[in-house]
Amino acid sequence: MKMTPLWTRRALLQRTGSVALLLTAPQLAFGANIVAVRVWPAPDYTRVTLESDTELVAKHFLIADPDRMVIDIENLELSPALREIVGKVRADDPYIAGVRVGQNQPRVVRLVIDLKQGAQPQVTTLPPVAAYQHRLVFDLYPTVAPDPLLALIREKEQAEKEAKTAIDDALGEFLGKVAKAPPPDPSASAPANGGAPTPSPDAPVTRKAEVDPGTKKKIDRLIIVALDPGHGGEDPGAIGPSGLKEKDVVLQIAHKLRDRINAIPNMRAMLTRDTDFFVPLQQRVEKARRVQADLFISIHADAFITPQARGASVFALSERGATSTAARWLAKKENAADLVGGVNVKHGDAHVMRALLDMSTTAQINDSLRAGSEVLGQIGRVGRLHKRKVEQASFAVLKAPDIPSILVETAFISNPEEEAKLRSAAYQDDLVAALMSGIKRYFSKNPPLARNRQL
Repeated sequence: MKMTPLWTRRALLQRTGSVALLLTAPQLAFGANIVAVRVWPAPDYTRVTLESDTELVAKHFLIADPDRMVIDIENLELSPALREIVGKVRADDPYIAGVRVGQNQPRVVRLVIDLKQGAQPQVTTLPPVAAYQHRLVFDLYPTVAPDPLLALIREKEQAEKEAKTAIDDALGEFLGKVAKAPPPDPSASAPANGGAPTPSPDAPVTRKAEVDPGTKKKIDRLIIVALDPGHGGEDPGAIGPSGLKEKDVVLQIAHKLRDRINAIPNMRAMLTRDTDFFVPLQQRVEKARRVQADLFISIHADAFITPQARGASVFALSERGATSTAARWLAKKENAADLVGGVNVKHGDAHVMRALLDMSTTAQINDSLRAGSEVLGQIGRVGRLHKRKVEQASFAVLKAPDIPSILVETAFISNPEEEAKLRSAAYQDDLVAALMSGIKRYFSKNPPLARNRQL
């Protein structure tokens, strides 16, 4: 029998030992590693996201009295990153009162979400996309969804009540001052201009009501404008050179435009999202339809692969393909928002919404082009335009079959100069004023018809 030299055996053991260490390394780092935890509270629903380097497998169930949701995550060890979820819950979260986390069993972590009200949870896993790795998502929806149209009615009634109170207070103060004023002097000489009293320099000047030059027809019912700040929550949208996120700046613009619209007696604005949370594209359309909106405006901040691109644009839907390569590219990018934000819909719901989005009509597109032209003409007064006509492409968010719908790219956030403008409150105010002017001009020329459900 031939013996292997001692030095050869040592070398062989060293090699096999290295291989053995390589083979057992995954076992030493067993299970998934939590990369980040996020909680997105919103009136519509609260989303809890666990991001990890490998796909997570979880089981969940609900317990009543008190209401809570229990989640068991397999192949996972409790880590500092996962413990951070406890501090992520905000006091004003409408659905979550608190979160507890612990190692329930070896390699099984248990989350207990204490609920403020009954909820309908939806759970999904999302594959890696964009900057995200694997995501386990829990969406907590209310058992009874709020009626957005009823909310608008109550908001309108509250605003009218506050306005009446303010008028009554002002009138009471005025009458009090009149009562305390000294009586007029009867010995005062008559006016020298033939009996007509000379107006006091302090007297209020009565002016004729200002009329929009484009007004041709009377608008005799409440108009509802659906404002759609793009992206949100898990989906930041485009990010500028200095870090400005599209989802943040378009929400600021939408808030300002909402306030301008609500200040007009016969108009009301509805936001598809009023805080930082994700809304799937199809749900944005459905929200506008539920309030029977007369106009839908999706607000975005454009981005391109080169920083030189600049200027604002307005888009409408197209039945025959995009009007330019850039419009086609932008529609594809915006339609991919659901992949980044993470859509969580039931199979049946997806089928219904797919049918809905195939119902767009030529009349809707024509009305959208009219609205887009008015808005584009006005925003061209406050800044540079990327295109001087309304472009068209197959944007999913513009496919409401019965609502004129436009998408406004306020500026190129990828351009350093325009990113600075978008960050500026002064530019935002000018842009909102231009949008408001375009909206008013559109409705003055195209008054909406009577709706089935009056406000």
